[in-house]
Amino acid sequence: MVNGMVGSFQLMKSLNKSLILNVIRTEGPISRAEIAKKTNLTPPTVTNIVGELLESNLVVESDLGNSTGGRKPIMLRINSTAFQVIGIDVAISHIRVIAITLDAQIIQSLKIKLPSNLTNEILLDLLIDAVNQIIQKADLQQQNIIGIGVGMHGLVNPDEGVSIYAPNLHLRQIPIRQALEEAFQIPVEVENDARAMALGESWFGNGQGVENSVSIYVGMGVGAGIILNHKLYRGASHTAGEMGHTTVDANGPKCSCGNYGCLEALVAGPAIVARTQTALREGRESIILQLAEGDFDKISGEIVYQAALQADPLALEILRDTGRYLGIGIANIINTLNPQKVIIGGGVSKSGEFILEALREQVQRRSLETPCQAVTIETAKLGGHATAIGAATLILRNLFAPEFS
Repeated sequence: MVNGMVGSFQLMKSLNKSLILNVIRTEGPISRAEIAKKTNLTPPTVTNIVGELLESNLVVESDLGNSTGGRKPIMLRINSTAFQVIGIDVAISHIRVIAITLDAQIIQSLKIKLPSNLTNEILLDLLIDAVNQIIQKADLQQQNIIGIGVGMHGLVNPDEGVSIYAPNLHLRQIPIRQALEEAFQIPVEVENDARAMALGESWFGNGQGVENSVSIYVGMGVGAGIILNHKLYRGASHTAGEMGHTTVDANGPKCSCGNYGCLEALVAGPAIVARTQTALREGRESIILQLAEGDFDKISGEIVYQAALQADPLALEILRDTGRYLGIGIANIINTLNPQKVIIGGGVSKSGEFILEALREQVQRRSLETPCQAVTIETAKLGGHATAIGAATLILRNLFAPEFS
């Protein structure tokens, strides 16, 4: 920890403390006796550790429980509003910042537009300014902030807290952890945005209680976060989940990575726009151009979605094709990883109703029967805040479940 942060976090050197804390988080209000049963720890050990947790203000005693004869047991719960975590989502056009409680309730949020002339220094200054803004806006006391989590698109080294390469921002080697820890003297964790989203969904969204899941981010780019045995899987060089650069059509369009027919080149926001523009230039009838005020450059994924809501045939076809391509990619993931759940998030997932039918059809057709029967496909529960909540969860995981860090 950077500054021996909130004496309470020195407590977490013991896995037993984290174990008890996590049982209180997931099962609370809960008695000391029940904690001992669930953790297989001795009652005196539980009593001692609970005493330290109460002293640190992380845990509080709540109403008395039901008696099974004798005195009513005193119940324990997490003091979720006593401490806060800051989560940051560094997207392609903006930064989204949230302050949350220990149970992921959003206290405040803000969105800051990124300028076009970004350098590493400008981005780091913006991040520091964004944290200062959210502290002020949410009226937080710095000593009660247990950490800052950052979800960043592109290649990230989470061990060093460095953004290795952010392709859409054209930036390399950004020392995010170092800059924020120096500025605020509190712990900072940095992770790829899709992996952060997967962690957030695993703890607080549609992946709760699911041992093996894959969360797929489909927005301006495509990435995936893989949860195996409740733990985020990063791979040998921290690049596991680059699903956007798997080939789904060898004769497909050129991708930003230089290859042809990558999933990202077929289903990401820019790919949807490019297919729409091509169809309109070829003379297809559609209300899309009207919604874009006659300007091809104003066509966006959102406009295609609005046209689909009005049953525009071209918009419906474009989104169906998007679902079809995405289904091919997801079938490959299902056959490879055999997850219980696939969760789809990011801007394109807002079009869920228009892409899911074609997507599921391809999954049925292309994935093997056994893994296909075992999987559920859903859209993300956490919506637009999924990556920021996931980034904050990086800090919560260190507190409640360090064995999964």
